[in-house]
Amino acid sequence: MASNPGILTEFPWKPLGNFKYVVVAPWVIHSTYLFIFNDGDNRDLSYFLIFPFMLFRMLHNQLWISLSRYKTSKGSGRIIDKGLEFEQVDRERNWDDQIIVNGLLFFLGSRHLPGGDNLPMWRGEGFVLTFLLHVGPVEFLYYWLHRALHHHYLYSRYHSHHHSSIVTEPISSVTHPFLEHMAYFLLFLIPISTMVLTGTGSIITYAVYITYLDFMNNMGHCNFELIPKWIFSLFPPLKYIMYTPSYHSLHHTLFRTNYCLFMPLYDYIYGTMEKTSDELYESSLRRDDEAPDVLHLTHLTTPDSIYQLPLGFASLASKPHTSTWYMWLMWPVTFWSMILTWIYGRTFVVERQRFDKLKLQTWAIPKYNLQYSLPWQNEAINSLIEEAILKAEEKGVKVVSLGLLNQGEELNRYGGLYSRRYPQLKVKVVDGSSLAVAVILNSIPKETTQVVLTGNLTKVAYAIAFALGQRGIEVATLYKDEYLKLTKSLSATKSEVVLEKGSASKIWLVGDGLSKEDQLNAPKGTMFVPFSQFPLKKLRRDCFYHFTPAMKIPKSLENVYSCENWLPRRVMSACRIAGIVHALEGWNEHECGYAMSDIDKVWEATLRHGFQPLIPNATSNKY
Repeated sequence: MASNPGILTEFPWKPLGNFKYVVVAPWVIHSTYLFIFNDGDNRDLSYFLIFPFMLFRMLHNQLWISLSRYKTSKGSGRIIDKGLEFEQVDRERNWDDQIIVNGLLFFLGSRHLPGGDNLPMWRGEGFVLTFLLHVGPVEFLYYWLHRALHHHYLYSRYHSHHHSSIVTEPISSVTHPFLEHMAYFLLFLIPISTMVLTGTGSIITYAVYITYLDFMNNMGHCNFELIPKWIFSLFPPLKYIMYTPSYHSLHHTLFRTNYCLFMPLYDYIYGTMEKTSDELYESSLRRDDEAPDVLHLTHLTTPDSIYQLPLGFASLASKPHTSTWYMWLMWPVTFWSMILTWIYGRTFVVERQRFDKLKLQTWAIPKYNLQYSLPWQNEAINSLIEEAILKAEEKGVKVVSLGLLNQGEELNRYGGLYSRRYPQLKVKVVDGSSLAVAVILNSIPKETTQVVLTGNLTKVAYAIAFALGQRGIEVATLYKDEYLKLTKSLSATKSEVVLEKGSASKIWLVGDGLSKEDQLNAPKGTMFVPFSQFPLKKLRRDCFYHFTPAMKIPKSLENVYSCENWLPRRVMSACRIAGIVHALEGWNEHECGYAMSDIDKVWEATLRHGFQPLIPNATSNKY
């Protein structure tokens, strides 16, 4: 929102929320009906293609978003070395409004503008005319309109909304108030309407011109430099007729320079070209991939999780992962993304953060939950994890933390496979089990005298049972095999374990494998606290469901603009935090395999670095 919003700031369909696409439905139905039920010269292809072209524009923008986030996460060619935050993602989440308003206006123009219907596929003279008009009046008028928008009156009411994004993403280019969008549309209408009114219009010219505008807009706001230097060496005058991402980035950091649309010519003519433009361009090109200090290794979960990665749909990634009905509409794309990850089969960078002096990165293994449950996939998955650890070793990474199923007992013995296979590893492998235990212990109310511990028992579960015994808290199990495993493991300690199927305890510590029947039989008001990597399926409205082991992160941890799987904003899993704390403390041992670090030491260090526990009553999700 602008600092002092003016009239017509909001788009007319804002009250419709996610149902805003209904405004184009009548036009889509009408154009489709006419195309299907007419034939020959009565079939208006140009009218029918407006909606498919709107979808193409959305895909085009999305590809730029994914590419930009991937490149800036790697660090190569990065321009601004600051991070995104949730506020910017929320502000820019309605980037498709511009496509909707343009589509509506093109529908109207096609039906009511003389010569706007039944456009031919190609007219060469219209193509030339369009781009001559763009290079001439459009670029010139835009330059002066843009300067006018920086006058304090218009800036505070409209253009400041766009400039709220110092570190730009491709979609920052279309984040404007409604009235400002309309002003831009009138400018771009000059070549389009002239082409139509002179009878030289064509479908290809229209599509190429709008795609050109989208491409240049997205490129100028992508925050990584991609224009190679040899292009300007080969044709020096190009620097006056084509801007670069770094050129426009300076406009967002210095505000009063580099006003041009796509052609710096007018900045040179009117003395508003920033003198450091060439310097920033060359320094951005020299940036190589960034080597992190701490690497978190995660993986894909469900098939549609690809959309909720930071590289996917920005608005979805900024919210906890939940299954939504409309994701089923994306199934063809989802299927092909699964095939692509299967074929590509290489770990890829997901995001990058900075905390204190540490550089953090997250990489994803291109495997899904289902594949981790298949024993014949173990070798392939372990090879990918091992390759990532060895690559991290080459890059000088200090700590690799294993997330989700990358630390499974049956897969790699909680990561111990790699430390045993490579005893000379300098990079430390951390599974975060000690911090996970500490988080769960500190989620249990102080007055608790008994807890139920059930589900598939892991080393975290055994450590929890041991720690609870030291605190004088009784551990109840629901099944005999759980009871036998725990009593055997804790036989040399003072821990008390009882077999109590109908326990009245309302604190249930649960792992994977908890049956539906057991969950339904729990007492009313039970708080389910998972010690596993995945949340429990919520079947009860009268119970509380705590998050998987996780903590709030400090405000000083930068560039956090997405949610980690199902966790809330600015909350990280214990295994991920454990890797960060391990590096901050400079601990020189692995925390993987069946070994665990001192729980109290890890907990105290984590709190000291600003991570905060989640309060069960405040953060548990009551159904």
